[in-house]
Amino acid sequence: MARVVRMFKTFKTHWKKTTVGVCLLTWGGNWLYGKHCDNLLRRAACQEAQVFGNQLIPSNMQVKKATVFLNPAACKGKARNLFEKNAAPILHLSGLDITIVKTDYEGQAKKLLELMENTDLIIIAGGDGTVQEVITGLLRRADEATFSKIPIGFVPLGKTSTLSQTLYPGSLNQVQRIADATLAILKGETIPLDVLQIKGEKEQPVFAVTGLRWGSYRDAGVKVSKYWYLGPLKTKAAHFFNTLKEWPQKHQASLTYLGPTKRPPEEPEEKPSRPSLYVRIYRRLSLYWASPQKEIPHEATLEAWEEMQLSTIELSITTQNRQLDLTRTEDSMNICIESDTVSKGDFINRGSQKMCDPQLCPEGSQCVQASRCILQLPEGTEGSFGIDSEEYEAMPVEVKLLPRKLEFFCDPRRREQMLQPAVQ
Repeated sequence: MARVVRMFKTFKTHWKKTTVGVCLLTWGGNWLYGKHCDNLLRRAACQEAQVFGNQLIPSNMQVKKATVFLNPAACKGKARNLFEKNAAPILHLSGLDITIVKTDYEGQAKKLLELMENTDLIIIAGGDGTVQEVITGLLRRADEATFSKIPIGFVPLGKTSTLSQTLYPGSLNQVQRIADATLAILKGETIPLDVLQIKGEKEQPVFAVTGLRWGSYRDAGVKVSKYWYLGPLKTKAAHFFNTLKEWPQKHQASLTYLGPTKRPPEEPEEKPSRPSLYVRIYRRLSLYWASPQKEIPHEATLEAWEEMQLSTIELSITTQNRQLDLTRTEDSMNICIESDTVSKGDFINRGSQKMCDPQLCPEGSQCVQASRCILQLPEGTEGSFGIDSEEYEAMPVEVKLLPRKLEFFCDPRRREQMLQPAVQ
């Protein structure tokens, strides 16, 4: 009892050291507990992947080949370690024949895709920029009609991984997000995603699954990391200093667009069986002896282009992949033209919201749905586009929607949510 009393007297005498020690012990215990929970998540994911790896395959069937494009520079250089600790063990236990291709510099993935041989799966391990590079290299190939049918998996390792919000359930735990994304590849559920083809006057086309942004919010968002020393105030500081330039900031352009297009009926997955030999001979003879039918000339339908002059603080052209509805009957992309009459206070507050949700289209904006558009900029226009979080020089471009162009692996729970409106 006397020892306990002396201990409490010591704590009372050295209360500052005691407080610091308790805080350090609490933080250390919480950190160790978090590491323990992460290890439990990894073990459970590996056990689930082992089930796929133990499945027997017929002797005449080859092991599926998967090509992984890993960007080690993503997530401030932490992507390689994140992939090797959380995703690589799951993929190796699944029984897939894994080939890992690590990119060394920006744009290398586009070149590697041009040389890629046949593969059964493509896995992108990185962020938005890595996704944009891989799909651009894939769709620039001469045989893109064949390679675009290869299912694609996405392991979110980058600082910005917008596509993961569509494909996988939301989770604050990074290990859980990576494990869910990798297991979704093994489960095999896919959804079709729209792609934007963005082509300048001279450049090769660039492809995007999220969209294009041009305006003051994007310009200010790029400079947020410059004010890292301000901590949680860095976002507001970047937008505040941006208002010290010419105000109001207006971006003027000419926009010509076509309206949405009707979605064609989906082709049946199972091809009809081939008719018998006698049926095929009969059909050919009947076509040979039948009198030729007169061709009815079809009048060419003129495309209904609409043109508008715009003055905006920011223009965004995005796909509908963020709020994907597999039951919709029209294919279109969203064009958001934000009002240029914004006060400086609203600009700062709205800029913080756009850092969390870049596709936010605030009230008072003009929204247009189109399947194709041409953006003409005045001569001497400076600035940059943001295409899937990658920076490109601003220039006149043609943006074309490629509906349901690529198949991406997704979590089965997300697919059920997308099909839920059809059930209701």
